[in-house]
Amino acid sequence: MLFATSGALRLGSGVGAALARAEEAPEGAEMAAPALCETPAALAEALTLREGRLVAQEAAMQDRLAALALADAAISQRMTELQAMEDELKATLAIADGAAEADIEKLTAVYTAMKPKDAAALFETMSPEFAAGFLGRMPAESAAAILSGMSSEAAYGVSVIVAGRNAGAPTE
Repeated sequence: MLFATSGALRLGSGVGAALARAEEAPEGAEMAAPALCETPAALAEALTLREGRLVAQEAAMQDRLAALALADAAISQRMTELQAMEDELKATLAIADGAAEADIEKLTAVYTAMKPKDAAALFETMSPEFAAGFLGRMPAESAAAILSGMSSEAAYGVSVIVAGRNAGAPTE
């Protein structure tokens, strides 16, 4: 019961003050609208500074993009130039390789046409690797005739080189 009385007193004290305020206001008067809060100067300044930083960052990014575009164009141009130089070098190497191959074929034909005894004397003076290269290109009959005219040590050395030339080649 004490609790109920205490609650009624508290409720009653707030209601009385509200009723008193309502009686003071004239009947046709409207309540004043809340005042609009203007943006504080500090907030406006912070936003202005942030906008300035964003504009500066955007300008820096635009500069970087322009520099990257220039670098990309320079790299593309350089790649095109390098490709052209590579093609030119390949053509030059093909000409040189063709000329060297033609010279070796011609020299092999000369050695094949020589008398086996004369060719054998010449092959004796050559390094075994060099002689093996020519003997490997010659027809078997000519190579056999030249080898038979060489000393047994020289013929053996050249034969070993010819036989082992393709030993390291893949079989599959």
